Amino acid sequence: MSDPIRTRKQPKPREYPEIPEPLIVGTYDNHTHLEIADSDNPLSVDQQIEKMKLAGMLGAVQVGVTLESSKWSAKAASEHKELLAAVALHPNEAPLYENSSNLEQAVSEIAELATQERVRAIGETGLDFFRTEGEQALELQKQSFEWHIEIAKQNNIALQIHDRDAHSDVVQTLKRVGAPERTVFHCYSGDAELAKICNENGWYMSFAGNVTFKKNTHLQESFLIADSSLRLIETDAPFLSPEPIRGRPNAPYLVPHTLRFLSELSSIEPTQLAEQFNTNTLSVYGSWGE
Repeated sequence: MSDPIRTRKQPKPREYPEIPEPLIVGTYDNHTHLEIADSDNPLSVDQQIEKMKLAGMLGAVQVGVTLESSKWSAKAASEHKELLAAVALHPNEAPLYENSSNLEQAVSEIAELATQERVRAIGETGLDFFRTEGEQALELQKQSFEWHIEIAKQNNIALQIHDRDAHSDVVQTLKRVGAPERTVFHCYSGDAELAKICNENGWYMSFAGNVTFKKNTHLQESFLIADSSLRLIETDAPFLSPEPIRGRPNAPYLVPHTLRFLSELSSIEPTQLAEQFNTNTLSVYGSWGE
């Protein structure tokens, strides 16, 4: 694999944290962006995978947010048995195509990527009312979301949803057009009410490092409400590093911090919780293979 294709500008220094105590029972990172370099000394894909193994991690879902990063993700998964891929146009990307025709052409390329064997999800797609403004931009975002839902259903693969300040509209869309069999609210951002809706509909809730932040009691409450069969864990790396490494670059090998926090929160032993996550993850994405 080539070096990461994008670099975020950050104040220095930006160094990756130490590898945490390895998990006794390893688990999977359900959502990561290895193509985004977020450190003064970026890690290659091989280095990321090596650190994952040292932390007891079993694998990760590499997620695209643009055409370029979706193609990169599919290629990475084809070359590394520790990775599966998700491909999509992020909801904030959709308005950049300016009109429905241009957007449709881009989404058709996502549909082609979705047929690859190690592409196991369409994502991240969804609605983001935090950054997108204007009637036309929002309409393109909604159109893109519906097209992505159809691609997931046509290929019988999972859907990873980006939902920011749009809970009601996301739920209404899923109910109106019909949610894929395996639907995941990535980086779950809702409250207890949304968690109950997810339980009722069999939608998965994937919790990232921000669940460890003291102020995010709504996320912690949601995790406790979530049915054990619908809970997933992720990093959304390089974003949302968990406590006690908040503010430093995130990576799949740092999942143990979040898992141990959730273990304490729920009074479930780390090994048992990891096993629950693994059962759910394999139900959503299938096997990583040998």
